[in-house]
Amino acid sequence: MALSRRLTIAPLVTHPPVRVYDRVKNALRFMNTHGGDSLLCLPVLALALLALSGDARAPEPALIISLLALFGMILVWRMARSAAERKAIRDGRDALIAGLEDARLRSEDARQRAEDLNTAKSRFLASISHELRTPLNAILGFSEIMEAELLGRHRVKAYRAYARDIHESGRMLLGLIDELLDLSRIEAGRFDLVESEIALSEIAADCAHLVELRVQSRDLSLLLMIDPALAPLRADPRAIRQIILNLLSNAIKFTPEGGEIILEIGATKSGGQYIKVADTGPGIPAFEIPIILESFGRGTLAIKSAKEGAGLGLPIVRGLTAMHGGEFSLAAREGQGTVALITLPEERVIHKAQKTTPQHRHAA
Repeated sequence: MALSRRLTIAPLVTHPPVRVYDRVKNALRFMNTHGGDSLLCLPVLALALLALSGDARAPEPALIISLLALFGMILVWRMARSAAERKAIRDGRDALIAGLEDARLRSEDARQRAEDLNTAKSRFLASISHELRTPLNAILGFSEIMEAELLGRHRVKAYRAYARDIHESGRMLLGLIDELLDLSRIEAGRFDLVESEIALSEIAADCAHLVELRVQSRDLSLLLMIDPALAPLRADPRAIRQIILNLLSNAIKFTPEGGEIILEIGATKSGGQYIKVADTGPGIPAFEIPIILESFGRGTLAIKSAKEGAGLGLPIVRGLTAMHGGEFSLAAREGQGTVALITLPEERVIHKAQKTTPQHRHAA
């Protein structure tokens, strides 16, 4: 049987010749880097060669002195060069430290200006909100009297409907002012927590009852899931109520008709307790979650659908949760609903052996 072999001939690899210019350039680069050390070794090498030459005659003293003098000169030059290099390194380090210090001072100054602006904004919001409440209370009071026809019946029946619209609009504006006040107090660290022993399940049930009419008007279903074995908490009942109502209001606002909202209260694995509000709404794009958690932040869905609200509900929820030492997270996928989770720490759970007394605490 004949064997066949396939021979593959690889092309000859030729290396480009090294030019004299490149050799000189490399030698100069080496001398620039290690030239001082190389020159320092030359006199020592010459003395060693003289000692090993085997010549019976002793080397000339002048030659030895010359080599030693050359060695000393090269050594002095090398030490001067080393000192200059060290000085350059120190100067560069000092310049870097000065630059870092200058950047730190500028950053500190910018941070202080931002804090001052934020404090001024909070004071302005608090001031203007108080100024608006006085005429708004008068509007609410008079519109309620007109709607109830306490001073006599209207000749035109439409006036009663107009009074009702004025009253509802006033209530919406009052709610917005209250949110502005709460947010400004939280940001300025002036929101007081009035802590007492509360049952989280009872507050959740009350909140579900408060939004029942809104849920029915939008043809939604609200499912309340409560762990019956929950221990009481030490918290501010008004703040906890506001947290739950804000989350439920957002869920009702953005869940389409026929959808479902779940309010769940339970215990965490670490011993704390949680509040979870889940809906079957359109969800939120992931990149918009940081936006809606900021003050006055609104998502594209709220803007496109012209939903009412100023973007203060979730920032207030986050601020009140942080004041209780808890954590607030928002998980959402576009088209798959939204889940808001409030986790309160184990330190706030009251065990039977503990006694509770009302406490007042300032926001940090």
